[in-house]
Amino acid sequence: MNTLPKRIKDFNADRLPDLVQLKYDLMAENMYRFYRGTCHLFYQDLAKNDKKLSQSPVVWICGDLHLENFGTFKGDNRMVYFDLNDFDEAILAPATWELVRIVTSIFIAFESLGIEQRKAQNMAELFLRTYADTLANGKAYYIEPGTAKGIVHRFLEKVSKRKQSRILKKRTIKKKDRLLMMMDDPRHIELDKFLKRELMHHLNEWVMYSNDGPYNYEVVDAVFRVAGTGSVGLKRYAFLLHSLKGDEDYILVEMKQAVASSLEPFVKVKQPEWESHAHRLVDIQKRMQNVPPALLATTSFKGDHYLIQEMQPTKDSINFNLIKDQYRDIYQVIDDMAMLTASAQLRSTGRQGSAIADDLIAFGKGDEWQREIIDYALEYTKVIEKYYEQYLVSYKEGYFRK
Repeated sequence: MNTLPKRIKDFNADRLPDLVQLKYDLMAENMYRFYRGTCHLFYQDLAKNDKKLSQSPVVWICGDLHLENFGTFKGDNRMVYFDLNDFDEAILAPATWELVRIVTSIFIAFESLGIEQRKAQNMAELFLRTYADTLANGKAYYIEPGTAKGIVHRFLEKVSKRKQSRILKKRTIKKKDRLLMMMDDPRHIELDKFLKRELMHHLNEWVMYSNDGPYNYEVVDAVFRVAGTGSVGLKRYAFLLHSLKGDEDYILVEMKQAVASSLEPFVKVKQPEWESHAHRLVDIQKRMQNVPPALLATTSFKGDHYLIQEMQPTKDSINFNLIKDQYRDIYQVIDDMAMLTASAQLRSTGRQGSAIADDLIAFGKGDEWQREIIDYALEYTKVIEKYYEQYLVSYKEGYFRK
């Protein structure tokens, strides 16, 4: 019998066993964390019920859009932006699939934060109105410190002042006049010495011969890195690089395994043929974001494909727990997120099968689909509540233990 616990276990079967155990622990923390860690369940169910939603244009979507998948980062032009920032599940799909995922996340997040459903529904309706208005206008916008408003403006101003020393202080330690990765950090796991040597050699080769690599740096240390929720269990490494110029200039680089989108089995839209899933992530991210991050590239190691990114002190997301009593701030953030979602889709129109701008403009001018999305999201929130209760029972009974 294909029970909920079995569906979850089957999906995570090919991930690193010790790390999957950590993922199961994280998913037990609260319903929102559970929702973040079960993207595959959401779309498996949506594929069976998508007739409840009107047809919509096919667009590039980030796939797992929720409130914590928007954040700040430094672009390759060295300016700081607030935008969609996680594309692990990115794929070509109906626009409504992205919308119903984010709207459901609003209901679940607000419930987890103890915010009444009336306010959650107001925010969900605001998101869809702003999204539709942005599409109907047919123009993609972006948010940087000069264009940001309210809490997002304050947030961007704050993170833009962070220095590289901040992230180095949090993730590294000085030993015998050498800077090394901090092993006391719970997100760092020591690597097998042979694997560590191979990884450091690989990244040094990549830095030396890749056009995307940081110039004049060498790798001095590496660890296994744990981050996020849905991606826990995949291979993920963090590297400390030192400048060859002889100064105290260090940077941190992450190498994260790229696998197929969990939406892939359920989307009926024909997908392009990518060189690898890492190339899929990079290509879609570059076309959906206004400006890509400072370092965004791909590599292959021992038969697996990886996304390479610089770990930035400016990369951060809005902590809704800190603003849950500030209705006006939440309103502005949700409004911004809706505008950015529509802008990302407008920015990537007509690319490898995605709808043209005229189709998105026409979709934005309609409104019958907005009620359908609210109704489905409210209904599915109740499904997630039941799923989470079932999950906790199985979790406490030890079903997810090794």
